Amino acid sequence: MKAGEIYFSVDVEASGPIPGEYSLLSLGACLVDDVDQTFYAEFQPISDRFVPEALKVSGFHLQNLARTGQDPRYAMKAFEAWVTATSGGGTPILVGFNASFDWAFVNWYFHKFLDTNPFGIGALDIKAYYMGLTGCQWQATRSSQLPASLRGEDEPKEPHNALSDAVRQAKLFRRIMDLRTDLIRR
Repeated sequence: MKAGEIYFSVDVEASGPIPGEYSLLSLGACLVDDVDQTFYAEFQPISDRFVPEALKVSGFHLQNLARTGQDPRYAMKAFEAWVTATSGGGTPILVGFNASFDWAFVNWYFHKFLDTNPFGIGALDIKAYYMGLTGCQWQATRSSQLPASLRGEDEPKEPHNALSDAVRQAKLFRRIMDLRTDLIRR
């Protein structure tokens, strides 16, 4: 049985900047310590509102998702069950690259549809973690500004797929945690 904090890399694609008025379109997640343990869902929209650039980036169409996406209550119940089972008694921690955006949608959807959030009231942001570790400026935490050794540039990139992004950011977070370990040993 696992114990302690269990880190879940989570990424979302959404139709706009804020939950409630805009829809969560897809959610991808994996364990940071085992990126083969994954969850993915596409959601039926909760509103017709969208920012054109958001849909262009994600490649989703609200009309298609209205037909093919999962009911948000069902998808969030499945996500909650996966998080609970996968955390094995440990405390689940949401980890994200710009976690405030992803966590806001995940939190809102959990509370709107299930009245609970297994991740609690916060998330661990990879960018802030790296900034604190290295003492760099906020602009240096952009993925394009990170050292190549951390970015994993040899890994294939499927742009703006929530599951692919969650796996990629889990690997990034592992490399940053390894960097922390290396710095402590010096």
